[in-house]
Amino acid sequence: MRVFVVGNTGVDETYVINEIPEKGASIHGQKINQDLGGKGANQAVILSRCAVSTVLIAATGNDNQGQWCRQQLAQELLKLFPEESLNCRTDTSLILNTADGDNSIITTTTAADALSLADIELALNNAQPGDVVLQQGNFSLEKTAAVFQLARRLSLRTVFNPSPVKPAFSQLWPLVDLLVVNRGEASYFTASHLPPVEAASELLRAGASAVVVTLGADGVYFATADQQLHVTTPPCKVVDTTGAGDTFLAVMLASMLRRSVPFPQQLDLQRAARAAAITISRTGTFSAFPSQTELVEILNSPLA
Repeated sequence: MRVFVVGNTGVDETYVINEIPEKGASIHGQKINQDLGGKGANQAVILSRCAVSTVLIAATGNDNQGQWCRQQLAQELLKLFPEESLNCRTDTSLILNTADGDNSIITTTTAADALSLADIELALNNAQPGDVVLQQGNFSLEKTAAVFQLARRLSLRTVFNPSPVKPAFSQLWPLVDLLVVNRGEASYFTASHLPPVEAASELLRAGASAVVVTLGADGVYFATADQQLHVTTPPCKVVDTTGAGDTFLAVMLASMLRRSVPFPQQLDLQRAARAAAITISRTGTFSAFPSQTELVEILNSPLA
């Protein structure tokens, strides 16, 4: 069983600031970290550390940052496609962290936009029925839809983490087997800005087969048409929330695949929450992710 992560990779630059700036404000900040990033790369790296056969379909530019990204990814147990850099700038994320652990992120999509549908189709040629296609929100609506439609034709399972959000992504729910959103995204995609439980129900009615809503310190909520489940998260020290959602999704999916279940159950959500707690307790993105040793221990843990 393989997971094809169709998304992005790039460089994360993290700055510490006192508070998120208002419109027109100029503020001081301190650059504290430069790390490998991109939601696609984040999720692919963690999946590979969970011993899941992982293909990352993501573009890097032909600049120094692109070369650096490829060197970092070469140290992980995943396959990167395309094998060569594209003639563009590598994507960058500017991460603004406040003293209380909150953050705002600005992300470029130059390289992600340059990755063609033909490139993605070529990478998926070797996919087998039952393999997973995982996407985030870094592509246009048209490209994202085309990838999921291709996955349907190839009898692949689809997982969607629509971040960064675009309003038009709401058209894609019928193509999604498992939709993973946080509290804010669940509210964003429901016109009436419903609470998480009601928002999940609305997303199901709109076509998604199953919905996971992460709620931070309040836990995680999972729903299908026939099942609802709320799991609490372990207490932890919040240092930097960047990458926590990517950690949660990847470990949840790895646990599901390990146990050959179509949708997450309580054990999968508990394992994912434990892994996310590790990421939250550390500074940075890539450097904050759990190690392979830590993830193996989590994935071998029983139901709490």
